[in-house]
Amino acid sequence: MKAYQLVIFDWDGTLMDSTERIVRCLAAAAQDTGLPRLADDAYRSIIGLGLIEAIQALYPNESMQQVVAMRDHYADHFVVAEKVPNPLFPTVADTLAALRDGGVTMAVATGKSRRGLDRVWSATGLGHWFAGSRCADETRSKPDPTMLYQLLEQFGVAPEQALMVGDTTFDLEMAERAGIDRVGVLYGAHSAEMLRQHRPLALIDRLEQMLELISLPAAQSLEALDGPAR
Repeated sequence: MKAYQLVIFDWDGTLMDSTERIVRCLAAAAQDTGLPRLADDAYRSIIGLGLIEAIQALYPNESMQQVVAMRDHYADHFVVAEKVPNPLFPTVADTLAALRDGGVTMAVATGKSRRGLDRVWSATGLGHWFAGSRCADETRSKPDPTMLYQLLEQFGVAPEQALMVGDTTFDLEMAERAGIDRVGVLYGAHSAEMLRQHRPLALIDRLEQMLELISLPAAQSLEALDGPAR
């Protein structure tokens, strides 16, 4: 176990169960833009990238005009869908509470836009858990490590004192490039085989399992998470 000062989370597919909604909105946006509908796995594969970078990866031969048009259609679909917020994954709220009570600072590094993250935080009331965040439209997209460097600088934390938790290779590669320990979750967008390429400390099936890797006060025990998931 290690006494991390800063834990940085990805958002979609790590804390919030939003992967399939993203896939549906990407497919609908492609249809609106007149682009071919790709397989669901193709759309899942780019979750975690900034939206422009994701669409360019999916449709590499399209013009920037088409890419921007698809981005705008995607945003329209997603805003409508978000009127019913996606749920958190099981035990997320309890895990965040255990980290907070253990004196760990928490932040988010996400491929969402700033408007998108602020919107979901406002709708769900979840923003109070996090002392900082970086979004893809205000810095470089994953897997570039710039957003992690910025969070480390903001909190005055060395890379070896931080932990990144995410569900995609983009999350884990970003952390690897920044010299930050990393944990992959297996319930998100990318497979265990893909995540193992970036040498995570662990691959976990439920978020609370990450507490086994972190030194917290003795009063915090995993038995406290045995109640109903929130």
